[in-house]
Amino acid sequence: MASMEAVLSPWVAQLKSRTNLPILVQWGENPAPDSGLRLGEFDKPRVVIKVRKASAVPLLLSPSLDTLGEAYVEGLIDVEGSVDDILDMAHGLAEAASKGESRLARIARHFQHNKKSDQEAIQYHYDVSNEFYQTWLDPRMVYSCAYFENGDETLEEAQLKKIDHILTKVQLQPGQRLLDIGCGWGALVIRAAEKFGARCLGITLSQRQFDLATERVRAAGLQDRVEIRLQDYREVQGQFDRITSVGMFEHVGLDYLAEYFGHIRKLLADDGWVLNHGITSTDPNDGETAYGGGRFIDRYVFPQGELPHISTVLKTMQDGGLEALDVESLRRHYARTTGLWSQAFEAHGEKLRAMVDQKHWRIWRVYLAGCQWAFEHDEISLYQVLCRKSGRQARGLPWSRRWMYQR
Repeated sequence: MASMEAVLSPWVAQLKSRTNLPILVQWGENPAPDSGLRLGEFDKPRVVIKVRKASAVPLLLSPSLDTLGEAYVEGLIDVEGSVDDILDMAHGLAEAASKGESRLARIARHFQHNKKSDQEAIQYHYDVSNEFYQTWLDPRMVYSCAYFENGDETLEEAQLKKIDHILTKVQLQPGQRLLDIGCGWGALVIRAAEKFGARCLGITLSQRQFDLATERVRAAGLQDRVEIRLQDYREVQGQFDRITSVGMFEHVGLDYLAEYFGHIRKLLADDGWVLNHGITSTDPNDGETAYGGGRFIDRYVFPQGELPHISTVLKTMQDGGLEALDVESLRRHYARTTGLWSQAFEAHGEKLRAMVDQKHWRIWRVYLAGCQWAFEHDEISLYQVLCRKSGRQARGLPWSRRWMYQR
């Protein structure tokens, strides 16, 4: 790497003309503490980038969240600093390199979705190991946005409040039939049966989730009220009084949302209610997260994931025959949730390193911290939408939202 300084110096000069970042770039086996190139004026760097392989250079010369993420997870660079500082500096680099590109000038990508590709995508993400997720999730293993009613709850408390918030919103009653699409490890259906007295069906495409959720239902003695299936939502038949979908519709695809909501309508009883809880884009044109973040997530984290804007959600719901009754943003709640996940991941770093290879450890580390940054800075959002079949008479609707907050 004798010519590394000559290669990187023009890039550094160009970046310094646009921004001032407390980043130190080093290379070689044992660089001196203060040696290297500085991307700003500072006494002490917040982040140190150590170039380990020459193949990292092209990725650094055109920095985006995608290329920087690739360089990190592939082991081409090491990065020193707190995970929060690393994410701040990565966004600073990507923004400076974008030449002032609008944060809303995003690409809307469309994928072909079918049962086989959707199952493969789900299994890629969720079938790492149950022990891996147990290490940084709450004890119920709820892998979706928590609900911090007061802001000072623990993650475990907030996740239980989220489940109760959803089941209260849909006014779940004893004996009603509940379908949970994308049931994860079974926390919602178990709670619905235990506290609300519902008869529940939970479906997932993850074998590991299915195995543990089935085991948990059996341990709770709820086999007569809760069924877990390894099944695609398109294969479900029957009628349900209540339907919940939590953190699942991100996998459906932009071109298939109306069909998805239409299928939910077919499964819903005439007086039934649905709650859809999912991540959305903040780009009104359904674009991915800015500066290459969406490309990184598609390649390394959620293959074929597509985020609609909330306006697209509401339109496709109506196209599918559902009327939106209530829309609630939980963006701040997801920033807090992902922040707690990231903290737990960092705290158990060595244990997690022993469970997966170095590449996957790095992917998850940057993904969780990156999600916190994105929710905090309005790059992505989270909405709960309560709905019912469209075309129904108004007299069946509640007069106020008071019931949602009665425990």
